[in-house]
Amino acid sequence: MSARTAGQQEASFGGSRRIRGLAWLMVRQHRAALIACTAATLIGALWVIHERATMLDTLHSAGWPAKSTEALDGATVQRLDNSFSNFAGYLGYLPLVFGVFIGAPLLSADHEHGTARLVATQSVSRLRWLLWKLGFALGLAVVTAGILGALFGWWWGAVRHVVSSTWLEGTVFDNTLPVLVALTLFTTTLGIAIGALARRAVTAMAVTFFTSAAFLLVCDHFRTRLATPRRVAFPLDGAHPAVLNDAVQVDQWIGTASGKVYGWGTCVNDAATEACRARLGIVNSVWDYFGYDQMATLQWTAAGLLLVPTVLLVALIVWRTRRQAL
Repeated sequence: MSARTAGQQEASFGGSRRIRGLAWLMVRQHRAALIACTAATLIGALWVIHERATMLDTLHSAGWPAKSTEALDGATVQRLDNSFSNFAGYLGYLPLVFGVFIGAPLLSADHEHGTARLVATQSVSRLRWLLWKLGFALGLAVVTAGILGALFGWWWGAVRHVVSSTWLEGTVFDNTLPVLVALTLFTTTLGIAIGALARRAVTAMAVTFFTSAAFLLVCDHFRTRLATPRRVAFPLDGAHPAVLNDAVQVDQWIGTASGKVYGWGTCVNDAATEACRARLGIVNSVWDYFGYDQMATLQWTAAGLLLVPTVLLVALIVWRTRRQAL
């Protein structure tokens, strides 16, 4: 075989391994987003690994878990808790960032710059181009949020008895799997839908920012409604039962032995508090709570509820983009 023929075959073989067609177009057109997401994922992963190791080394050197959290130095625990909360705060912005900077410009920028019209003149159908665009953006959201959410959950699982954030707070609940992935998918899809309707990138980004921010704020008020809380009664002046370990209290009452409950402030302002309670037969403290074993159920319920509008938005995007003029 001649050197020329071998070289041609090698070049042909090398060229066949390169991405082509719409895959090449997605990478080429959205390379800035791809690089940014890769960098954010890598930096976030290294941050979690480093901070988790540092936190556990500090705690173990202080005698934890042989020593209880209360027996540890308060300043050290506060510093470690701040480190955890700071990363959680940054991670909490991920759905908003994806919606504004990945979702909103995805289609609106193509319409604004005429790229969508150019693609329509090629041998690629509009539907195929649209599915590639959606797949690229949503795939990027799943991978980035999935990796960071899984690593953050790994970190929290090791130190959950030390940090002040409970598992039902947004700091933990919204930043671990599967809620972080579902939130990021929803805001990204919402941004794409707004961009498809607005057809102007800056307008779509602004509307997506305010809409997504409002939605994320509203979500904070619905976590306790994802399931029915459990109820436990124990003597008014007695110790908390073991079932409340790692539980999150959502309401508190006082009650009678027969099960009748009163507001926790009943008889508090009465001149004879004990006599008032005795007259009403109040002997128990009653808690409504969510147990730690309910965390997975609540998270998957939240993720499922978020995926429903996400799918509907994808259907709307496909329907709208296939029928509107480019």
